Amino acid sequence: MKRDSYAKIVATIGPASSDYKTIRDLFRAGADVFRLNFSHGSHAEHAARLEIIRRVEQENERPIGVIADMQGPKLRIGTLAKGKETLRKNQRFELHLNEVEGDHTKVTLPHKEIFAAIKPGEDVLVNDGRLRMSVQSNDGKVLVTKILNGGVISDRKGVNVPGTILPINILTKKDRGDLEFAVEQGVEWIALSFVQKPDDIHRAKSLIKGRARILTKLEKPAAIENLNGIIALSDAVMVARGDLGVEMPPEQVPQIQKKIIAACRSEGKPVIVATQMLESMINEPVATRAESSDVATAVYAGADAVMLSAETAAGKYPVEAVKTMDRIIAATEADPDFDNILHAVPLRIEPDDSDSIASAACDVARIRGCAAVSTFTKTGSTVRRVSRMRTLVPILGLTPDIKVARQLSLAWGVHSVKTRDDVEGFADMVGKSTRIARREKLAKNGDRVVITAGVPFGTAGTTNILRIAIVGEHEYGTKSEG
Repeated sequence: MKRDSYAKIVATIGPASSDYKTIRDLFRAGADVFRLNFSHGSHAEHAARLEIIRRVEQENERPIGVIADMQGPKLRIGTLAKGKETLRKNQRFELHLNEVEGDHTKVTLPHKEIFAAIKPGEDVLVNDGRLRMSVQSNDGKVLVTKILNGGVISDRKGVNVPGTILPINILTKKDRGDLEFAVEQGVEWIALSFVQKPDDIHRAKSLIKGRARILTKLEKPAAIENLNGIIALSDAVMVARGDLGVEMPPEQVPQIQKKIIAACRSEGKPVIVATQMLESMINEPVATRAESSDVATAVYAGADAVMLSAETAAGKYPVEAVKTMDRIIAATEADPDFDNILHAVPLRIEPDDSDSIASAACDVARIRGCAAVSTFTKTGSTVRRVSRMRTLVPILGLTPDIKVARQLSLAWGVHSVKTRDDVEGFADMVGKSTRIARREKLAKNGDRVVITAGVPFGTAGTTNILRIAIVGEHEYGTKSEG
């Protein structure tokens, strides 16, 4: 199944979208990658959903990537005797490490990591930032705070500490069990929550051991301060705007989103923009104009993918939400100014063979009006180099590794195909490229296709060949189409 858009759609699977028909319809509507949220659901439920995704993949003969999203540490207050209390602005309020009966003056905060790190003058946010308090003192057992804005506090609400780097393992005991289960099931991506610094990713890598790629969720101010180091260690990045908007002033989130997208594109790392993109469609069959503009802004900025969360996981209109997002992407990319906006800031080309060939392939494809850029890859690296150029020509990513093909389903503009075997020589490379481009409806007889590969064939990191071939002419090599 050929997509007509370059930006991809990630759809979250949940109670509203766990059956075969809905998952099939989500894919047909435009979802390229599916997200399994391990904050909810049992292992058995996730395994059943993954089995359906693989069935849909097989029936439609197109690789589908799967993200296993780890819950990460959850910081919460304890309970209150009355269930909730109303706090006044400027009143004193205490957070106790040890168990206490909560009331209008105090509540339990059972997280020793917070007490070990937070300092007077730093803030504690409760219930997605609706209640904000400033720490006045910390003796290791009690935080004395001043309420900065009045409001209601109730049982077990979430806590954020935006100005504090916590000495905490981002993978809890639950996460480690979920991670092991997910990689055994064969997911392509492990999404990491609560990342604050590059060392967090190093620890995760020691557990994953190369069995899946790492997708880092940027949701903490500390992660933005360590942005370049985190992107360098990640295989992909998610702009988790919900938590960023809680821990940082909301007016700063748009410029941070733009900064992250630019940094990821420069490094050739796929980037997803997520959270509340079509929030109203949880309950309504149409999106608001503001939401449509929000999705378009991410596409104009060059994001590899935009993501639906509760809209498809728990909403009333999951398939309609994907169709709506697909239409917004298509309309944005059809803008006559789209290419100029996408390339308003020149991309730095690395002085090496692979990047030079990728850049040249895109230039040739654009100048000669080629139907596609066909790239052979072992690890996906060459395809991602072509993708980061954001040239408005479809990219045919050919690989003998199904896991790599599924991973490439997240990359901008890439139509990935698992070939039956690797190329055996130059003639095989040309013939296979043109035949598959025609079979996948990316090109027709007489169209030009730009081909890149590396010699010796089958060796990762050796992209050094660029060739223009005409579909239907001299398709020599084996007759097998992949």
